[in-house]
Amino acid sequence: MFFKQWCETNFWQQLNTSHDRGHDDHHRRRSGAALKLAVKNVRLPDCNDPKITWNVICEKGTVSAVTPYTDQVQPNSTTRSSGIQYDELDAQGSLLLPSLCHSHIHLDKCFILDKCGDLETGGFTEAMNLTGTAKSAFPLEKDSLMKRGRQLIRDSVQCGVTALRAHVEVDSLAEFSALNVALQLKEEFKQVCHVQIALFAQEALFRTPTDAQPNQNWDFIVQALERESSSIEAIGSAPYVEPSIDQAKKNIAMIFDLADQFSLHVDFHLDYNLNPNAEPLIYEVIAQARQPTRTWIEFNRHPSPSDEADWEKGPEEYREEVAPKLNRHCHRHHRRITIGHSTRLQLFTPTEWSKLVDAIGNLPITFVGLPHSDLYMQGRDSFDTPLGAPRGTLRVPQLTKKYGLEIAMGVNNVQNAFTPQGSVDPLSLCSLGVAVFQAATKRDIEILMRSVTLTSKLAIGLGPDQVNAQSQGQSLSPAPGSPADFVILHNTRTLRDAVLNPSYDRTTIYQGQIVAKRTSDKWVLSSLNTSQQQVHGPSHSPESVAVVMNYIKPWKWWWYVFFPITWPYNVVSNLIQRARAG
Repeated sequence: MFFKQWCETNFWQQLNTSHDRGHDDHHRRRSGAALKLAVKNVRLPDCNDPKITWNVICEKGTVSAVTPYTDQVQPNSTTRSSGIQYDELDAQGSLLLPSLCHSHIHLDKCFILDKCGDLETGGFTEAMNLTGTAKSAFPLEKDSLMKRGRQLIRDSVQCGVTALRAHVEVDSLAEFSALNVALQLKEEFKQVCHVQIALFAQEALFRTPTDAQPNQNWDFIVQALERESSSIEAIGSAPYVEPSIDQAKKNIAMIFDLADQFSLHVDFHLDYNLNPNAEPLIYEVIAQARQPTRTWIEFNRHPSPSDEADWEKGPEEYREEVAPKLNRHCHRHHRRITIGHSTRLQLFTPTEWSKLVDAIGNLPITFVGLPHSDLYMQGRDSFDTPLGAPRGTLRVPQLTKKYGLEIAMGVNNVQNAFTPQGSVDPLSLCSLGVAVFQAATKRDIEILMRSVTLTSKLAIGLGPDQVNAQSQGQSLSPAPGSPADFVILHNTRTLRDAVLNPSYDRTTIYQGQIVAKRTSDKWVLSSLNTSQQQVHGPSHSPESVAVVMNYIKPWKWWWYVFFPITWPYNVVSNLIQRARAG
């Protein structure tokens, strides 16, 4: 009886207390009780002296102060008098960065590689066919859609993502199944990240090259917008899947029409080829955006005082006269055009790049390179050439430095036939980019980091309240008034380390609240084996020591010698703790 009571006191009570404490902290954060967060002892990427650490004070979702590090953080007079609670997080000298952003990711097609079987060719046609087969089952697989989508968002937030443009396909195959799930997930995760739904037409809108009218896929798109226009923020398509070039151009015009009608961002997956004879459709996008009947506002336009006055007096009248009726998540001066893939542009000469830059002018266009997908899929007809497949993805650092283009990087797909490899972590793109782009200078490192943070947020239309009109002019370090959306890379001291070898251990902050933390357990077999040999002798193999030490609690060595019967309880208690932690 005494032994039973001792076990309950040392194991179950301890586990229950720990679990309840964690639940209470989680509930307090989600209920918004802690309106202030002090992130102490952090390093900032733009600081001239990397040895200096800082305190970043967050109140009501924004940064209120950035001060040199002191152990005691004193609330200001307003906070003290109002009795607002605040939490403290000691980063122990780790690096604080703007939170990561998925500017291009498919929510519905993630983690379906197991449904595709073994890939035979690995090419684009096979990927379209396999994915189409999988999509046709979506209407009957709501649980699978929810599980996979939830996993994608959870894993992303744990990496440091607080905003993502989730492409959701609506067509005769998937019908509205993926959209319905995306709407639920958007609501479910609204306190930990912003899920921006982009209605996406992956399938062709015309059935044959001679069709003058769109097919049933178009009807599904229109119905979805009419039903859920208040929750959808972007509309996009893949014009390259159309049967003819003329229909691809008509696809672009039709998507622009919907974007104007429902006040949405547009997102074209465009020029996905390395064919020098293929017409670059980016010029059709530019031509459509510049049509007088459209209302795309150039991003460097600053509203005049009269504009602001008109807006304050009557926003609806102002919108009708000056600007399109923007969706509630879109800033009126920042409805944007996003261009994904654009691998065809890799064939451009410097003269052609300069011509494109001139054509874009001040249109709100941001490119998104997708290295994992682009490198895997493009250039397959070059296997027999001396150097093999080319680097068929937009050269982010070089194009940014030479032409001033805004280019983000995105994950695109996760574990499907289009992109069978890679994880949800946007920082993995930076490390890959160092090699692919041969870019490791200080300026290159900064551009790569911006491509998955500030520039990615710009690409999905986060307006001037959150991102400068041109992300290249905004600091990677926080400033008073900026949104309190961060990722802390633990055990990382410099921006270069964050790009070259990003830490696995991270803390994610969204709207001034800690929403996720990811940590790893570390141990080395050789050192464990040496210490255990002194206790147990040589009869225990290294393998058995490693397995046991991975689970038992690190009590004093003499405890295990004199009370070996407690080992099973240690193992069981740790298994329970792991299960509760998820």
